[in-house]
Amino acid sequence: MIPVASPLAQFRAHESDIQAAVARVLHGGVYILGAEVAAFERAFANYCGVTHAVGVGSGTDALILALKGLGIGAGDEVITVSHTAVATVAAILATGAVPVLVDVDEATYTIDATKLEVAISPRSKAVIVVHLYGHAADLDVISDIAKRRGLFVIEDCAQAVGGRYHGKPVGSIGTVGCFSFYPTKNLGAIGDGGMVVTSNASIAAAVRRLRQYGWDEQRTTHAIGLNSRLDAMQAAVLGAKLPYLDADNARRQAIAKRYDKGLAQLPLTVPVVRPQSEHAYHLYVVACDDRDALMAHLAAQEIGCSVQYPVPVHRQNGYAERAVVPEDGLLVTEGLVGRILSLPIYPELTDEDVNRVIAAVRVATVKTESRKK
Repeated sequence: MIPVASPLAQFRAHESDIQAAVARVLHGGVYILGAEVAAFERAFANYCGVTHAVGVGSGTDALILALKGLGIGAGDEVITVSHTAVATVAAILATGAVPVLVDVDEATYTIDATKLEVAISPRSKAVIVVHLYGHAADLDVISDIAKRRGLFVIEDCAQAVGGRYHGKPVGSIGTVGCFSFYPTKNLGAIGDGGMVVTSNASIAAAVRRLRQYGWDEQRTTHAIGLNSRLDAMQAAVLGAKLPYLDADNARRQAIAKRYDKGLAQLPLTVPVVRPQSEHAYHLYVVACDDRDALMAHLAAQEIGCSVQYPVPVHRQNGYAERAVVPEDGLLVTEGLVGRILSLPIYPELTDEDVNRVIAAVRVATVKTESRKK
């Protein structure tokens, strides 16, 4: 079986470093925050090209705490997309703010910057820019609009750690960047974790207080916060893996190029990369008209695949009632959900396995074309 992702393969690839990090924490006796977390925060801030990084419990909490740290709450509007993990919109609702959803562009599936300006109202406070599948959104245009209209830019980098835009690491361009260290991510923990990064000292200080009830160093609260602390074990594991991230992402890019070449001339769409972007390839997502038949064929060949995301957020129970959508709908988003499919991609995937996936996709698409005739 070729899985679509493999945290176990990642563990095995870095097992000695991870085991040493875990042993260090166990023998150190500090298991929440402490020196291990501080060290990883410094290393990750340096990697992202920012001055501050605050470790938190998950990628969702990173978004919630970033929003709260910016003073966003009840009655405020935050603009983002519906073609994303539900967590993006859940974080907005968790602050009491209103999610205003706009469409994605047809080429990259990231936020359509041309739709942003018309979604802005007097209540708009921020835009959450989702760097989907590992590909950076059009930050030049978005940042220009946000600056003119007085909006914060929050980069949702959950799927894009190590990605770049105009040579700059994602997370370093907006007001804040938010990361997830869920085990399947390009930099994954052995559990959960997240990070808020920024070069604004006051925002970092606010997030640092809010991750622990709103406490300052004297344990006096300044605002109502959460209990969302990155634990020392996960920080140590992530610190052990961080030096390998660029090499792992380079392997993902090599796999993507092999897919691009092997799937060329087929009746499906492969990922498009903007010239100014460096794709982190958290996912390799294709689109085709007979997606379900392709999924069934791959399953029969014991090849894993998945759909991100089969139901857009604005169609999900509990979110549909609370999100604001344009009067003309989200046509690109609606059209994507029945066509997209994620193929296996992770650094430990062999060339032979990639070739096997390509061959299976080619056979499936030939069968589909034959049926049409």
